[in-house]
Amino acid sequence: MSQNNAFLREFAWSRACCSELAIDKGVDQNHLGVLMKALSLLFISSILAVAAQADPGDLPVYKDVVVGVSDVFVPAGFDSDTEAYVVASGIFPNGCYQWKDAQVKNLSDFSHEVVTTARVSQGMCIQVLIPYSKDIRLGKLAAGKHNLRFLSGDGTYLEKSLVIQ
Repeated sequence: MSQNNAFLREFAWSRACCSELAIDKGVDQNHLGVLMKALSLLFISSILAVAAQADPGDLPVYKDVVVGVSDVFVPAGFDSDTEAYVVASGIFPNGCYQWKDAQVKNLSDFSHEVVTTARVSQGMCIQVLIPYSKDIRLGKLAAGKHNLRFLSGDGTYLEKSLVIQ
C-alpha cells in the first residue's frame, strides 16, 4: 500500500513540475495535453505492474474441519417414497467458520452416520458466536426406525431416531 502512495505523490509532483516547466518554456497547450496523457499512461502502467506482482499468499487460506451439532430437529411424517431430511443446528465459535456440507454414510439399511463440515478461513476473524441451522438431506429411506448418529470432530456424537412410515 505504501508503494501506491509513493506512486501517487510522484505522479502529482511530476504533473506539477511538467506544467510549470512547460509554461516557463512556452510550450503550447496541445503539446502539454499530449505530455500529460503520456505521463498518465506511465503512471497507470506502473500501478498495474505493482498490482500484477501482488503476493498470491495474500488470498485467504481455507481449511475444512468437522464441527459438531448442538441439536437436530427430526420432522415426522416421512414415508419410503419421500426424501427424508433433518435440520441440524449449532454454534460456530467465530466468524471464520462457514457451513460447507454434511456427509451421510449409510452403515446399514437402518443405521446412518452424519459428519458435518465447516470451511474455516485462516486469519483475522470477528470473535462472536455464530449460530447456524441447516437442512441435511438423507434421501429415500426404507420403512422402519432409523438410527442417526451425528459425529463431531472430538469423538463425541449426538444420536437421534427417525421413523419412516
